[in-house]
Amino acid sequence: MFNSGLFLFGFADLPDPSSPSLDLGVISIAVMFYGAMVWDPWLIVAQIVCLQCLYYLTLGVFLSFLVGTHVSRMSLVYFFDFATLTSSTLVGWCVIASFLFSAIAGAGYMIYLIERAKKCLDFSATLYIIHLFICLMYGGWPSSVTWWVVNGTGVAMMALLGEYLCIKRELREIPTRYRSNI
Repeated sequence: MFNSGLFLFGFADLPDPSSPSLDLGVISIAVMFYGAMVWDPWLIVAQIVCLQCLYYLTLGVFLSFLVGTHVSRMSLVYFFDFATLTSSTLVGWCVIASFLFSAIAGAGYMIYLIERAKKCLDFSATLYIIHLFICLMYGGWPSSVTWWVVNGTGVAMMALLGEYLCIKRELREIPTRYRSNI
């Protein structure tokens, strides 16, 4: 009836979370805080879809500001064709900057969508693998070294900055209503 693992955290007299008589009030929150999370595949899929959509929305905004001022017509070529990621033209540098700024914004989105530092690498890699598959369907295998460098840098920036920001959020002090005078 009682969970011996909870004794380590000072919750020795709390009932086992799997017992049917558990009141789902403050007790479940205390237990959830210590890692007893339920695996929910629909939540994971929803997080991936939301992160992917926000990434492409942000990429579109950056591309429209940085590239849209230099070209006569915007198209999906700038999103998915590896040939546009080049360091030999001004437009290519603007596309590169758009991808890197979108990676930074993606790290910011992970604070609110993912919320856990240990999941940031997984979601960043998933986003860029999906992007690779879309690029494969759109324009073939990316044979440009610049494409691989920019996207590798993007996944590293998104994962590392996302982990850093999520850790900062996880380590914030939990506000309490009453302070003790100890």
